[in-house]
Amino acid sequence: MTLLSKPIHLGTLFDDLTTRGSTTAVRLSRPLDIAPEAGVELDVPGVAALVRRAAGWFAEAGVRSGDRVAIAKRNHWDYVLLSCAAARLGAVPASLSAHLAPGTLEVLLRRLDPALLVTDTDLLRNARDAGHDPSAHARRTLVVDGAAEGALRLDDVRGGTAPPPRRPHLDAPLAVMHTSGTTGVPKLAVHSTRTIMRRLAGFESHRWPVLGSRRDDTVTSSFSYAHGRALAWTTGVLWLFPEAISVITSADWAEAGPALRRHRPTTLEAQPATLVRWQRRLDEEGEGLRRVRLFVSTFDAVHPSTVRTYLDASERRAPVWMQGWGQSETGPLSFRFFTRRSLSRRQGVEPTTRDLGRPIPGRARLRAVDPRTLRPVPAGTPGLLFCRTDALCLGYVGEEGRWRDKLVGQWWSTGDIGSVDRTGRVRLVDREVDALAEGGCLEIEDVVDERLPQVLECVVLGVADGPPVPVVAAEDGALEPGVWKEAVSDLPTMAEPVVLTWDELPRTGTGKVRRNALREHLGLPSDTRGRGRWT
Repeated sequence: MTLLSKPIHLGTLFDDLTTRGSTTAVRLSRPLDIAPEAGVELDVPGVAALVRRAAGWFAEAGVRSGDRVAIAKRNHWDYVLLSCAAARLGAVPASLSAHLAPGTLEVLLRRLDPALLVTDTDLLRNARDAGHDPSAHARRTLVVDGAAEGALRLDDVRGGTAPPPRRPHLDAPLAVMHTSGTTGVPKLAVHSTRTIMRRLAGFESHRWPVLGSRRDDTVTSSFSYAHGRALAWTTGVLWLFPEAISVITSADWAEAGPALRRHRPTTLEAQPATLVRWQRRLDEEGEGLRRVRLFVSTFDAVHPSTVRTYLDASERRAPVWMQGWGQSETGPLSFRFFTRRSLSRRQGVEPTTRDLGRPIPGRARLRAVDPRTLRPVPAGTPGLLFCRTDALCLGYVGEEGRWRDKLVGQWWSTGDIGSVDRTGRVRLVDREVDALAEGGCLEIEDVVDERLPQVLECVVLGVADGPPVPVVAAEDGALEPGVWKEAVSDLPTMAEPVVLTWDELPRTGTGKVRRNALREHLGLPSDTRGRGRWT
């Protein structure tokens, strides 16, 4: 086999790594759902063999080149391995989070029309109990952890031999992943080998200063492995041959804490909601983070207090936080580094972590335009953010018109409101659909987080014909009214806060609050000041 200088093929990723002599250890917080007998300590050749076996399962189940394979199961890194197995056959994997509501999952499966649905007994049972049968929208269904009516078991397909790997054209569909779905039914973004393997994973497979994995690193992740980020992270990190990767599948500290202590990371990437859940454990139980030199956050907005807490938890002389901004459709568009010094002072109403840095050189361009005329606005003036990138997805499954409507020439609408200054630095204000008459949701949420440590999360919901409604999550579901009034006295006028617990906030698989679902839960009107055209 020809040695590749950069990752190209998803289907043979682990075979290619094995050929190149990878000795990276793979450490799991719990065994894989598709191979519990393998335990929690794996190596790259062993993973390659498992991918080949899984490709054999799919072939035995009737999957052929060009088919779609939908994967919807409990969160684990085996989403990536199953995607590799499908791609090895020339099929197109579509990863769907188990956090999706049964009705939403049904909509996405209808759009996908998969030849095979790979799922688990809990998801299948819960969806059927809710009146939605996912297996009705796939030619065949394979359950990975037991038996279910009308579905194949792993024992039914074991022993199947996978044909030689098929490698799609660089610009043919390679994988499908869904967007967050914070404002409604997620879109199904289609990526190719060129966009996700060459542009995104290829960029990360360089040994960049600070960012690139080192030979002695333990690179740890904890996020939704149904997200497209999992493919780029796995490929980019493993291609640099770190000492180990460590996978944590849950934000629950009972699982995460021991994993962090057992395999102490030197770099850590986790979704912001997970970081917030862990944050209050760090003073007494944060020894697992003492070796971290690089923290990475890419999925959602993150508060300054969270960044400070984690940087202070490291015993390194100068740990760094890298905040990336992008979308499922585009991959990363810009990034910025934070240090203890850059966040040492309280920032008042200045949204320090809303400064998203500059576009990735040679990879992306950004501009802000008037949302109505689509003409560029002056430097530093908030507008609708458009991007140009070679990593843009190929389209949306079942919603091609929606995808084309977000393109203006070669510029793609992100749906975010922000400004771009004369140096190219980007400052995020809001999602366009969430825009307020005065101020920005994200800025207000940052200030509340700074001033009220007892608030676990604040979500500001805009209302078309009235003041915005703040929703705050507190540990015990209670917040002293006087304390709130004092904290927000100099902020734009808001309605009285709605106080909930953390678990009462509806979330996506990546931990983002599902704002539409929250509005519905609170009985608020669905109309906002934003137009929502670019969502």
